[in-house]
Amino acid sequence: MNYPFRRTCREVAGLILAREDRALSFPERLSIRIHFMVCKACPNFAQEVQTMRGALQQWRNYSENDDDRSS
Repeated sequence: MNYPFRRTCREVAGLILAREDRALSFPERLSIRIHFMVCKACPNFAQEVQTMRGALQQWRNYSENDDDRSS
């Protein structure tokens, strides 16, 4: 039997990273939510990606402010 919303951890990790670059479709978002209900590692990975995104944003802001001061 084929389950369209059943994804492996590898597939979900790919979708988590893809949503940094593009908007995911409804079925993709739904498959992530379903997977998160049964997997403990993937939500942790998603949180780590979000933490890295925030850290990079802070670094960009710091870097832009540093460029302004040197001018």
